[in-house]
Amino acid sequence: MELLLQSVDRAIDLLFHLHEHAQPRGVSEIARALGLPKSTVHRLLRALARRGLVEQDASGYAPGGRLLALGLGAQERDPVVAAARPILDEEARALGETVFLMAPRSAGMLVLDKAEGVGFLRAAPRLGELVPLNATAAGKLALAFAPERFPLDSAALEGFTERTLRDRETLRTEVERARRRGFAENHGEWIEGLSVVAAPVLLDVVGAGRRLIAVLAVAAATPRLRELGAARVARRAVDAAKRIQVRLGAAPRAASGAKKAPSKPAVRPARSELRSP
Repeated sequence: MELLLQSVDRAIDLLFHLHEHAQPRGVSEIARALGLPKSTVHRLLRALARRGLVEQDASGYAPGGRLLALGLGAQERDPVVAAARPILDEEARALGETVFLMAPRSAGMLVLDKAEGVGFLRAAPRLGELVPLNATAAGKLALAFAPERFPLDSAALEGFTERTLRDRETLRTEVERARRRGFAENHGEWIEGLSVVAAPVLLDVVGAGRRLIAVLAVAAATPRLRELGAARVARRAVDAAKRIQVRLGAAPRAASGAKKAPSKPAVRPARSELRSP
């Protein structure tokens, strides 16, 4: 059993390695990168190729078409993606910029979906990519609204640009600010020239209290965000996040916990849709 689990781990590492490289990779390159014997890499590639998970051409191996089917299948089954997609499309059309949906998963904040605008930064980040907590608006919201899952004191402080927050106390101040305001910003902290405004999607989970389910983020070139007006984009992001909450079955309220006007009792989503991912 231990050998089987080791083989599974190695196969997964191999798939992620291929995913992270735009060009096909040769057996020797893969073996060096993963620290595996070439014979082991050959065996794994043959097994994965038989199932269509990798494909080979004259220059090497690349992810196979069956991976796309698996990924799309997982995405289509996600209730948060289904609830958010029309809103992402609407905001992308209204602003002309790319709007992302990110959600907490076991390893961090994962890009689940996006609606592309016409800006030049359409491809960053990619679907399925994890975003750093200390350098992104979505990460700051994760630290602010899911501290039990993403404790700030253990968050990595990796540097990406000169603007990246690498001092824990400065990051703590930014996280507290995001919690108070109900949205977060990132201006060139992860990718030079890219600015992002993000708002949390929060739901009352039976037995677990108020939980961060997802984050809606609007990304634009920094000059373009100034043109649109960061405050205006923030208002739209917060409103869009609340509309996703409503589509999931929750009554909207301020992310910072401000009092809301009396309303009809909210219909909570089914427990199966609210499990912590």
